[in-house]
Parts: sequence; C-alpha cells; structure tokens
Amino acid sequence: MREKQIEQKLTLMVKSAGGIAPKFVSPGFAGMPDRLVLLPNGVFAFAELKAPGMHPRALQVARHEMLRRLGFRVYVIDGIEQIGGMLDELQTP
Repeated sequence: MREKQIEQKLTLMVKSAGGIAPKFVSPGFAGMPDRLVLLPNGVFAFAELKAPGMHPRALQVARHEMLRRLGFRVYVIDGIEQIGGMLDELQTP
C-alpha cells in the first residue's frame, strides 16, 4: 500500500464522520504534518501520513513535538487500520 492510498482513505473516513481533511501546506516552515483533520464541534488534529513501515524524518518529529507542546494532537498514520482508532479518539469527549 502506498502513502497516497492511506491519505485518500483518511479523507474519505473523515468526510464520513462529518468533517474535512484538507492538505496542509506551510511554505517556509518545513516538516509540518500532511493533513488537517477538522471534525464537528471544533475538534482539530494534525495527521502525518506515511507508507507502511515508514517513519517521520527528524525535522517532522521535531515539528510534531512542537505542536504537541502547544496542546495539539498529532497522529502518524502508516496503515488504513489506524484511521478508525484516531477518529474514535478524537470523537470521544
């Protein structure tokens, strides 16, 4: 499975949950996650998509840690099976 396929499934599953998952592009600030996950009731997270078995680069890890210190949720997803768990976690009060 390729990263693109996982990314497509994420956008479909987020849409099914009533949200959107726009591509996140941050010119001049490399290493930011691939997608925003925006769900009803103001629920927000970042998603970094990887091909199965792949890991974020060092700069990406640093950006993820920075975002987490600011209080944001950041998910690294390298398999379709992880998407449902992420959505469940985000939608649980």
